[in-house]
Amino acid sequence: MPMRYNPISSKLFSDRRHAFSRKMKPDSVAVFYSNESMPKSEDQFFPFRQDSALFALSGLYQEGSVLVLCSKGKNTSRKEIAFVLPQDPKNTIWNGERLTANAALKLSGIRSVYTTDQWSRVMTPLLKKAKAIYTNSILHENEPKDSFLLNDRMGISLRKEYPSKPFLSAKPILRQMLMRKHPLEIDLIKKAVRVTNEAFNHVLHTLKPGMKEYEVEAELTYRIIKNGCQHAFDPIVASGSSACTLHYIKNDGLIKRNDLVLIDFGAAYAGMSSDMTRTIPASGVFTKRQKQIYTSVQSILEEVTDIMRPGITLAQLNKETGKLVDRELLKLKIITKSDLKLQDPAFPIRQKYFMHGVSHHMGYDVHDQSDRSTPFKAGMVLTCEPGLYIPEEGIGIRLENDILITRGKPKNLMADVPIDPDEIEAIMQKA
Repeated sequence: MPMRYNPISSKLFSDRRHAFSRKMKPDSVAVFYSNESMPKSEDQFFPFRQDSALFALSGLYQEGSVLVLCSKGKNTSRKEIAFVLPQDPKNTIWNGERLTANAALKLSGIRSVYTTDQWSRVMTPLLKKAKAIYTNSILHENEPKDSFLLNDRMGISLRKEYPSKPFLSAKPILRQMLMRKHPLEIDLIKKAVRVTNEAFNHVLHTLKPGMKEYEVEAELTYRIIKNGCQHAFDPIVASGSSACTLHYIKNDGLIKRNDLVLIDFGAAYAGMSSDMTRTIPASGVFTKRQKQIYTSVQSILEEVTDIMRPGITLAQLNKETGKLVDRELLKLKIITKSDLKLQDPAFPIRQKYFMHGVSHHMGYDVHDQSDRSTPFKAGMVLTCEPGLYIPEEGIGIRLENDILITRGKPKNLMADVPIDPDEIEAIMQKA
């Protein structure tokens, strides 16, 4: 079955399944359901997006798929089972051929592949014998009956069918496991970063005053899709004061000559995300004040990145970032020492100008599932994204890189993406 991306070694998914199974209780069963197509209108659907956990464990990118993992016990061996939708001639005419058992085997490395109409025959004996059942949902006493997530709904259904069984959430295991990236996952992220870099460089050569923000979005989108990728999230192209709105995605403003343009986007390749922010001058040249604020944010970015080493937590990283933000706000004369002395420690004055966290885990999702209290470890990939937002001056500047935690100095995966203000000016003026 053709794909936008090159085939991924099934070893990645096999390694992930093995790691998950080792954390399961003996003689237990874990069930993971795919996402469903979401209705858009009468007979149209939003683009399908696979459930991240199911894809990370199987590589199957098709709705109707189910993954089952059975842990090893005293009298049982570890099993891996996949279910895919049966072939349907009518569906083939309209939507194309579904995954065959052999195709699912090649993608996932799972040898036991059945069609979903065989579920009861295969799964009833396994579920009856299971000493515990894991579902990919957060377990609550009062489950929402109308959840739009299939994993939630089927989790409720299984609990009704097997009321005497203990049910456990797979999410704590997934959070710990997926925070540290497999070498093959890191390679995929690097590919996404390269495409993100290409798209940004294209914008540096094409952006000019008088364009609409959505024209810049279109340039990004062209380069991303051309390279077999998709947007990892809705891109932000925010000019002027719109850059002070953190999740600005309207992208319908007119870019004026003296505006700064904040661009926050990332390519996703083979399910793995990148996430980058740059802020560039529409005219190709920063004003003196714009460059002052820009270099302050750049300084914070560089210093915070160097702190991102094994052992530190996100809370500690944010605390250290706060000190650096205070320093730069003083240097820029946006706040005074008196402001710092009089501030409420619970609501520091810097939150007016920097109101979000400086980092988050990323991978299968741009905000990857994680345990934020877990200290950094080698193999984790996180963003570093300080910013300063000054509505009074109509200026919002954020800079963001993707950082690989190593045993020593952190590795900036976006080291090749232009960020120095002089380099950005030189590229834009030459264009």
